[in-house]
Amino acid sequence: MRGLFARRRTREPGWLAVSMQPGALTFAHGVCGPAGKCAIKRCGTRELGASFKDADRVAKDLGVDQYQCLTLLSPTDYQLLLVEAPNVPIAELKTAVRWRVKDMLDYHLDDATIDVLDIPVDPAGGGRGHSMYAIAARNDIIQGCIERFTAARIPLSVIDIAETAQRNIAALYEPPDRGVGLLYLGPAHALLTINFRGELYLARRIDVGIEQLLSAGEGHRDEAMNRILLELQRSFDHLDRQFPFVTMAKLLLGPEPRDTGLAAYLSANLDLAVEPASLSDVVSFEPGAPPEGEAAWRLFHVLGAALRNEVKTL
Repeated sequence: MRGLFARRRTREPGWLAVSMQPGALTFAHGVCGPAGKCAIKRCGTRELGASFKDADRVAKDLGVDQYQCLTLLSPTDYQLLLVEAPNVPIAELKTAVRWRVKDMLDYHLDDATIDVLDIPVDPAGGGRGHSMYAIAARNDIIQGCIERFTAARIPLSVIDIAETAQRNIAALYEPPDRGVGLLYLGPAHALLTINFRGELYLARRIDVGIEQLLSAGEGHRDEAMNRILLELQRSFDHLDRQFPFVTMAKLLLGPEPRDTGLAAYLSANLDLAVEPASLSDVVSFEPGAPPEGEAAWRLFHVLGAALRNEVKTL
């Protein structure tokens, strides 16, 4: 989320994305050049104590003070709300959006940090309404995140979200003037995003996660896959109604810790090409091989956040 923090420029180009969870710190350093060429310079996971007690030591080992650093909010720590764009000057936009979302929050507006993400209108015009996403998080969530990174001596510049991390990845697969969807299965829910011309047009969470697909019996697994299929079809129908100028090229599937069979199921039931989002196809990993399997699944959004384009901000 842009504008939450301001820190000095660091010496290394690109972004170091860092996610701290009880027991583990994941990181990725990404650099995207002006011609759209992107590289992951380093990435991985370091063990932490359950109370983050080793975070400062790990951060020092990584040399975080040499980078622009960002982190990702947990999906449970924020809401992504679709609102009609207020017809106000840019300087008044966030204030106007705050009042638009006040009745959508289950806590007081004064306790909320709000940022905005524009959804570009039809480039050919047509007079359709202009929408945008509002990202809302409790102030104490944001403050707690800042305090953890301050305690670990990590110079945090940006707080990001999974939806824009997926946008960064999907944008690398976009053919000219075609939209691209990306579906990622998290532990408890799936996240669908749809890009067009490098911008996020649709984001939707689906209440089926990787744990459900891997642990369910065959009948329940088929039911869960059918729920995902139905939600995808509804999302594509919504996209067609709201943004008819966006023609879908394909649906990308994020990595899985183990094969769930979802790729084959969607390929057989969707009237749309379904392909794996293998980052090694569009990003160079320097040095070494890209993460695979469970490591690729665990690092996916950290890698996406590290591929943030400095020209385009949230």
